[in-house]
Parts: sequence; structure tokens; C-alpha cells
Amino acid sequence: MACEATAYARAGLIGNPSDGYYGKTISFVIRNFAAKVSLYESPVIEIVPSLQDRSKYASVQDLYEDVKSNGYYGGIRLMKATICKFIEYCEENRIAIPDKKFSIRYRSTIPRRLGLAGSSALITATLRCLMEYYDVEIPKPLQPNLILRVEMEELGISAGLQDRVIQVYEGCVYMDFDQETMARQGYGIYKELDPASLPPLFIAYRQDLGEGSETFHNNIRERWMEGDPEVVQAMLDFASYAEEARGLLEAGRGREIGPLLDKNFNRRRSIFNLDPRNVDMVERARKVGAHAKFSGSGGAIVGCYEDETMYEALLEIMREGNISVFKPVITV
Repeated sequence: MACEATAYARAGLIGNPSDGYYGKTISFVIRNFAAKVSLYESPVIEIVPSLQDRSKYASVQDLYEDVKSNGYYGGIRLMKATICKFIEYCEENRIAIPDKKFSIRYRSTIPRRLGLAGSSALITATLRCLMEYYDVEIPKPLQPNLILRVEMEELGISAGLQDRVIQVYEGCVYMDFDQETMARQGYGIYKELDPASLPPLFIAYRQDLGEGSETFHNNIRERWMEGDPEVVQAMLDFASYAEEARGLLEAGRGREIGPLLDKNFNRRRSIFNLDPRNVDMVERARKVGAHAKFSGSGGAIVGCYEDETMYEALLEIMREGNISVFKPVITV
């Protein structure tokens, strides 16, 4: 038996910078980039390394460039941790699985360290393969929780549910992580939105600017936990932007959400220490009349534009800054 699963990159369109603040957000998948996992029966359990897991280099400079692009870790640890957490889930829920061995491999086109959720995409795809291979059904709302546990409990990575929810549900999703609801049922309120209601969107990124969430988030979490009035109010503001954007999308007025993206970025800028080169991407977009904000933890932005004339102007001004731009594919 063999199976293959795919999970896509994602962009946070609007809302809280992280769902860890019991806020609200809207995200969508980016099918332009994906993590694909293949699993097939074999005599022993084997995790096959990919290019991102290599340990041989042509030169010291080659090693240096690889680490700068991909970090110190490839995907093997993510797949190992997912397998362990899957087995643990089955044991906790008294699900008997057959003693079938397998080989598993992956490939990913998701740019690393740009806040496009490449790690969680690999975990999501791995979990899907394991579920199919062992014929285990995990309720959809619970899958993001299990994926999150892989990173937080097995690997000690600070993360939240937002990326995992959109990669499980795909398309475009509004998420409300209301604290009372989370405590009662263990997950938030997830409402799928019609991607056709979205305005024309673009993604822009610089490959020399990637940084992980642990770098970007500064001390905002600590300040929020301590009840810092400025941070607490900012989180409420972010949530209100997502709620208003949801209303516009459901009313068929998606082209009106642009100013909310600007508000979202401006508010974020008021409490976070931002890399000037990240800010430069947003400001370049604004110069041609587009609206933009960070798509995740830094290195990439998401925005909307009016028409093809504006998009061409956007391409030109970004090209001058050696910034890549593309239109996200959200649905097949």
C-alpha cells in the first residue's frame, strides 16, 4: 500500500498576529507552495532524508548558505515527532493499529523562514498519510490540536493553532479562538469563507529576510500575560479587524477590506519592533495604492490591489527592491 498527502503554505490575511491571545483571524492557503509526503509499505520503518536534510557540502560557503536558507534542521525531526504523536493519540484513544512498517519521504517547495508555515505543512501532510495508511479517523477540528502538540510537546517549538487550522481545512477560514469556547470544547470556532469573495491578492517576499516566529514575537507574549494595557488593547483591535473583514466578505464586499489591512499593519507596528526591510515591502506596496500587511511572522507580506495596472506597478516597484511577487492560488 502507498499513499501521498499534500499540505500548502498559508497567509494570515487579517487579525491577531497569533491565535495565542484568544483573538480572531482570517487565513487562506497558498497552493503555489506545498509540502508533499509519500508513504509506502516496506520491511522496516525508514524516514528517507531529502535535500533539506543533507550533511555533505561542496564547501564551507555552501554549508553556510544552506543554513541561512533552511536553518539547522530539516524535516526528519518533524516527521519523527509526528509519528510519535500519532502513536500516542492512538494509544490514548484505544485505537488498535496493525503492525505495518513503512518508508516515508517528503519534498517541499515552501520557502523557509518566511512565516509561510512550512514546518506545520510538513507535519500536516505526514499526519494525513499516517491516518490513511493505518485507516485512523481523527475528527477534523481536533487535527490542528494534534499537529500543534507535535511542535510544542515533542519539539519545544512555540506555536499556535492558526496555521494548523487553515492547513487542515484549506481554502479561506475565519477563526475565533474565544477563551470560553476553547476551554469548553478544546478548539475554536472555525468558519469556512468563500475564496471567491476575496479581493485580488498578492504575496511578496524577500529570501534574504526570513526570520522565525521566536525572533519576531519579541516580548509581546510576556507583556500580554502581565496585562500590559497597550498590548491587551492591540489584541482586541486585531480581532475587531478580522470580525469586520469577515462581515464584508460574507456581504460580497471583499474589495473593501484593503483599509483594514492597513489598520492591521499600523497597529502591529505600534507594539512590535519590526525589521525596517520588512516595513519597506509594505511601504512599497502602499506607494502604488495597494494595501498590505505581514502574512506571518516576518519576511513576507500579503496585500490586495485594484486592477492589473496596479499589479504591474506593484511588480515594478518590488523588482527595484529585489522582492518577489506572485498571485496566490487558493482553490483548484
